[in-house]
Amino acid sequence: MTSGIVLSLNVGRAVPNPAKGSGLDTGIGKVPVDHPVTARRPGPKTTGLHSGLVGDYIGDVKHHGGDDQAVYAYAAEDYAWWSAELGRDLTHGLFGENLTTEGIDLYNAVMGERWQIGDQVILEITFGRIPCATFQHKMAEPRWIKRFSASNRTGAYLRILREGEISPGDRIDVIERPGHGLTVSEAFGIYMHTPENLARILVADALPLEMRTDIEKRLARTAG
Repeated sequence: MTSGIVLSLNVGRAVPNPAKGSGLDTGIGKVPVDHPVTARRPGPKTTGLHSGLVGDYIGDVKHHGGDDQAVYAYAAEDYAWWSAELGRDLTHGLFGENLTTEGIDLYNAVMGERWQIGDQVILEITFGRIPCATFQHKMAEPRWIKRFSASNRTGAYLRILREGEISPGDRIDVIERPGHGLTVSEAFGIYMHTPENLARILVADALPLEMRTDIEKRLARTAG
């Protein structure tokens, strides 16, 4: 199986969020740390501990965090692609990811793929990242939400199957890859752009229950 490393381990603190008028803070501005961070299951999205990493802040708890979005990973290889597209340098953590990875092909990662990080932590991919207004404001790029969505280079949200500590430089081993073959990029592309293929996403057992229920309702309306 594939292996890579945690190139950068990033956590965010609360800062004002100009993109939203509700007075919410945001933790999208992740900053690399040079020490281990505890990864633990945060619980339900709105009422739990929000982020899967201790000390990491999440402001919009309605749409971010919780067990199914406990950790967000983005690949250095995809950052390089965006740097070429945008003509600017992009620093680790800019996209709000907790783990900047190297050596893991996140574009072709499979839904439900499991990673072991270091000696302790095991994570499972649940879905890609759907961009929001906060991300648009942070990037300050024209039509950023549409461009990010169209690229299908979304990175991956992961749930925590085994808790423990993650350190910068930890090895990442892909220890399990489901046989259905549905990649994160394919699932995201279907969900965002080709609703006629929504049934394909349901092959992924790791899909968050909230999203599975939404897809099933959309399919039922279409069938009816």
